[in-house]
Amino acid sequence: MTDREASRYRCTSCGNLTRFDVTTTSTVRSFNHYTVGGELTVEDSEVLAERVDEVQCRWCGPSGAVETLAPDAV
Repeated sequence: MTDREASRYRCTSCGNLTRFDVTTTSTVRSFNHYTVGGELTVEDSEVLAERVDEVQCRWCGPSGAVETLAPDAV
């Protein structure tokens, strides 16, 4: 489970708990399998690093102030 999957957010402006635009940057190692005809199939992927760059409330947009909730606060 990545940090993004484990995080819950709340907008302090409107109280939204369910709708957010989350921008992340990931470093992924994947096993690419190409057929003789050149078609690609990704057979395995592993997330090596991931960071959340920005979280915006879908209702308030950039004017909303979003906080990360503690796992036990949900």
